[in-house]
Amino acid sequence: MERGKKICLACSAGGHLTELIQLERAWVGRKHFFVSDKRNNAIALSKRERVYFVVCPRRNPLKLLANFLQSLWIFLKERPAVVISTGADTAIPICFIAKLFRKKVVFIESFCRVASPSLSGKMMYKRADLFLVQWKQNLEFFPEAKYRGGVF
Repeated sequence: MERGKKICLACSAGGHLTELIQLERAWVGRKHFFVSDKRNNAIALSKRERVYFVVCPRRNPLKLLANFLQSLWIFLKERPAVVISTGADTAIPICFIAKLFRKKVVFIESFCRVASPSLSGKMMYKRADLFLVQWKQNLEFFPEAKYRGGVF
């Protein structure tokens, strides 16, 4: 990816954010920002990185709408060329928005999903421009995905 292109790093706080941070070499030195929900590790990250906080939907339709509107505002303000996400529900709206604006989406299925696919993975599988799994077993659920090993 070209150095001048802005990257949106979108994920739920907690383990998903921990995974995304492991991929720092993919975005370090490039224009980037994070989108996450407001929990401890995301709050700590905001002290050294630009982080936008959005509502975590948790399968609540009103919170999902709020997240979508917040994500749309962020997307229009920042205009990223690509969204990289490790899931989960907090990140899905901005991934869909990116696709609406014909931007690239890279989705990395969660490290903890070994025996079954995640809901966010199922939602993003056919929509992501690049879908990565961290376990070879996940290719059973996502046969067109790319296996590149774990982030840890």
